[in-house]
Amino acid sequence: MKRALLLTKFVLPMMIGMLFTSCVSQKKLVYFQGSDQLYAQAQNIAQQYEMRIKPADQILVKVTCQSEPELLRVFAQDVTMGQLGNVNSYNTSGTLSNVYGYTITNQGYVILPAVGKVYVNNMTCDEAAAAIEAQVKAQDLLVDPEVTVRLLNARVTVVGAVKSPRTVNLTSERNTIIDVLAQCGDLDASSLRRNIKLFRETNGVRQMYVLDLTDVNVFTSPAFYVQQNDMIYIEPNKSLGVKSSAFYTFLSAGASILGLISSIVALALSIKKS
Repeated sequence: MKRALLLTKFVLPMMIGMLFTSCVSQKKLVYFQGSDQLYAQAQNIAQQYEMRIKPADQILVKVTCQSEPELLRVFAQDVTMGQLGNVNSYNTSGTLSNVYGYTITNQGYVILPAVGKVYVNNMTCDEAAAAIEAQVKAQDLLVDPEVTVRLLNARVTVVGAVKSPRTVNLTSERNTIIDVLAQCGDLDASSLRRNIKLFRETNGVRQMYVLDLTDVNVFTSPAFYVQQNDMIYIEPNKSLGVKSSAFYTFLSAGASILGLISSIVALALSIKKS
């Protein structure tokens, strides 16, 4: 009887306490805590969210000309590096446009037919278009060129404790980490929202950023807006391993059995005393 009382008073509470330690509190799950106060008034966006061109990126280059469309035929020559195919067609206004895809060299250049090398490393698409347009004018190839540049292969890889790990293709130049995680089905209950790691390569240097999605200050992080080729790792909560282990299963079953024994003992003691 004394052993049963010992189980009731000491062992059972200890096992119940161990079960509760594996639970995740709501405070660790709620996103952007403190946003009600901080964003009661509008806040300026401080970060640069446009993606910047890097070596090995593939870009689309579109050249149009209103006054001398026949001169665009020079851009229809084959190129050795990065050609994805071209489209030579007249649009609805009757203007001939050439569209090519090119791969950026390791030195940060795009190589264009007739134009040659244009340095575009770490430029936005608009800045790269302006640089190409300036070189076309400098070589007197076209009088009034209009150049458009777009990234073709922008993507981010997400691994770890998300519902659907995958490589996410970026369809615009303004993408937040929330946009990317949403395409992966969001984080699951086991994810550590306070320790999300984002790895980024810039100018040959790899850097890691740590994001806390429960903190409203995540909006000001330089990694809140993702860049092409970012890799995001979501670390699982330690409780996931505990809950899925054989020990946890045994512990749960043992706690249930001890609870039943405790109830029987308590009932027997009350009957004996009466």
